[in-house]
Amino acid sequence: MAINLQKGQRENLDAPKFTIGLGWDTNSSSTGTDFDLDASLFLLGDNKKIISDEHFVFYNNLISPDGAVEHTGDNLTGDGDGDDEQVKVDLSKIDPKVAEICIVVTIHEAESRRQNFGQVRNSFIRIFDAVTNQEILKYELEEDFSIETAVEFGRIYKREGKWKFEAVGVGMKGGLQDYLNKYQ
Repeated sequence: MAINLQKGQRENLDAPKFTIGLGWDTNSSSTGTDFDLDASLFLLGDNKKIISDEHFVFYNNLISPDGAVEHTGDNLTGDGDGDDEQVKVDLSKIDPKVAEICIVVTIHEAESRRQNFGQVRNSFIRIFDAVTNQEILKYELEEDFSIETAVEFGRIYKREGKWKFEAVGVGMKGGLQDYLNKYQ
């Protein structure tokens, strides 16, 4: 049975291999333009900075250099039920310099399309066993991000040799470049 997390809650991740599923529903009728939400992962060292440019996994760099983090591809519409984007993770392969994986979702061209997370609903992040499809944990973002155009959904981090997940749910008015600036 999956653990449903609240914002700020932390939970141990005992499975070395899992898939991160990210989902959302958009209200494109509010802007007349389709939404394109993008999941990105920042593989950070102890200093909270990206290990290298290749350790930034997103739609133009689908796999980390160690092969431990693999984005399955960009969903340009977010249509349909279930996960809109997925990322496969194998912590047994991860570069030992990686201390944290920050999971962010941004709205592509949010400013020019006049879109924000206030027009996005039913957002969630879940972690599940890719072999059995059994959900390990799930965090449903319930906040109204009325001006934010990017949201850190969660983070996976290492403490005392064990990996944990934290339900973050913090928005930012900005985009992917703002997160790059934060972590470079």
